[in-house]
Amino acid sequence: MKYKRIRILRTDYDKKQKDLADCLGLTRSTYSNYENGLREIPVEVLSRIADYFDTSVDYLIGRTDEKMPYPRRKE
Repeated sequence: MKYKRIRILRTDYDKKQKDLADCLGLTRSTYSNYENGLREIPVEVLSRIADYFDTSVDYLIGRTDEKMPYPRRKE
């Protein structure tokens, strides 16, 4: 499963798909399609999911096993 870590984090936080969908401004079915790999997650949504779980996009997509997010750039 492509987005396995998103599902794992969601269940670890005791959240339902509807909770995340509402937070992201999506329908539950759209979020479900993302989580189940039936639809690609747009970068901006993936970034918001990473922010929600305080992790990095790289962790969510399996490019790293480090859960800690990268330090934020000063703007």
